[in-house]
Formats: sequence, C-alpha cells, structure tokens
Amino acid sequence: MNSIDLFVKTWGSKNAMLPIKGHDIKELELKLNAFLPDSYKYLISTYGLLHTPNVLTKICDLNSELSEVQDFLNLEDIFSLSKLYEMSGMPKGHILFASDCKGNMFCFKLTDCARQNTDLPVWFFDHDLCTVKKVSQSFIGWLEEFNAL
Repeated sequence: MNSIDLFVKTWGSKNAMLPIKGHDIKELELKLNAFLPDSYKYLISTYGLLHTPNVLTKICDLNSELSEVQDFLNLEDIFSLSKLYEMSGMPKGHILFASDCKGNMFCFKLTDCARQNTDLPVWFFDHDLCTVKKVSQSFIGWLEEFNAL
C-alpha cells in the first residue's frame, strides 16, 4: 500500500486525522449491502478521512486534466449522499467516497462492490452534466496519478 502511504504524506492536510474503526466500516458495508475495496479501507482505517486542498493548487499550476480530489467523505455521508445524489440526477448504482471543490463526486460502482476485492475502478460523477465516467482502473492507480504530479 505504498502508493496510499505516499498519497497521504504528499497530499493530506497536516490536521490530525482519526483512523476509522473496522467495525464502523463493516457496519457501512452492511447498510450498503456491498463490499468496499480493501485499498480504500486501508486508507480510511489507517489514516482516516483526508482533506487534500493542495491537490487543486498543483493541478492548476500544472494545467493538468485530472479532476482534483479535496475531501474524503465520512461514513454517514457515504451512505446518505449516495442516496441523495441519485435523487438529484446521478445515475443509480454508485457509492460516493470523495468530492472535489465543486460538488462533483468520486465513487465506486455498486455492481463492482458485490464481492470482496482488493481494488476497484474509480468513477467520477459530474453534477452539472449528471454523467458518470471511469477515471481510473483502480483506486490505487487513481491515487498514483496524484502522486505523479
């Protein structure tokens, strides 16, 4: 999980983050009736919820095409916002886990979460266009794109 550790070291804000307990993650998975990827669970159970404000600055400085990530959602928001975004136009069947600074969301496909996986593709919901598109073949690969900036 070196890519995850590097992402946190490079991009995580210096504010103290509290790791999320395994039983709380398991409770969310039961509510979602889904399995979150092990790579994502490693991030939140080891480091907690990240706030990454410097990603936007770096992306703008480099004029990169990457969609910046700013906040990783807390477990309650993962469940409630996934439902709320569906009611406001997002195609059904996605589990939100992080946002950018404009209200767009990063998510996993619910069908991909039907069984336990080490890693899963990352999808991006554009709230202006109400579209979802794959932005990475894996969560770790998605983080590595930021690490390469």
